[in-house]
Amino acid sequence: MSHPLQSPAWREFRKSMGIDVVRLNDWYVTFHSVPHTPWTIGYFPKGPMPDEQMIAELMKLGKEKRAIFIQLEPNVVATPNGLPITDFRLRTSHHPLFTKYTFVLDLAKSEEELLAAMHSKTRYNIRVAQKHGVTIVQDNSEEAFDAYLKLSEETTSRQGLAWVVFVWGDTIYYPYGASSREHREVMAPNLMLWEIARWAKARNLKHFDLWGAISPHPDPNDPWYGFHRFKEGFRPRLVAYMGSFDLIIHPFLYRLYMLADTLRWMLLRIRATFRK
Repeated sequence: MSHPLQSPAWREFRKSMGIDVVRLNDWYVTFHSVPHTPWTIGYFPKGPMPDEQMIAELMKLGKEKRAIFIQLEPNVVATPNGLPITDFRLRTSHHPLFTKYTFVLDLAKSEEELLAAMHSKTRYNIRVAQKHGVTIVQDNSEEAFDAYLKLSEETTSRQGLAWVVFVWGDTIYYPYGASSREHREVMAPNLMLWEIARWAKARNLKHFDLWGAISPHPDPNDPWYGFHRFKEGFRPRLVAYMGSFDLIIHPFLYRLYMLADTLRWMLLRIRATFRK
């Protein structure tokens, strides 16, 4: 298992939320009900490169679970030849959940090398936070997690800064972060990421996966551009994965689902426009 989303701990977490988790050989697939129907949608995140045998097993499992389709997002770096699958029911996902790209910081480098490679503005912001007396502490308590959840709610008065990181194998992952709008001038997030990298290095971890990036040529108008630029300042390596693919179990229902999902997102965008 090469990713925390395929770990037993994540499986138990998903099961505790009432999600149907099925083991397929050494991997886990989740199934999610389509509201007001007897059908489901399968999700297979960060698994291996699928082969013909795995596709056949997923097709069988999908039929047992009344799945319209199963979405696959392999934890496999992209290759020029793409997926070596000829099954006509496998197609590029209509709505990917994971980004195709991520940033990975090489923790095998020394602190001096990492600092020297950073964008000068990022290096400056780290020093600004240090000069303002910002301190970073590790807190795994339930109280700290409650504080993180409160910070994550847009309607809540937000104070402080909290991040959640995962360690799996030789890699540390940064999937979730929340920070305050107050005291933005002290540049605490820059110091936070740097101190997490130092903490990971001290434990001999080799990689720091920053959990998502836009693309090699990001659009400044993209709503995630600010996050992308923040991570990019640390000069990590941009990694491209295979992408997201849908294994279609029921072609007719899949077409109906795609139409309904497209209309849903159109309505959401229209509502968001009028709210502005």
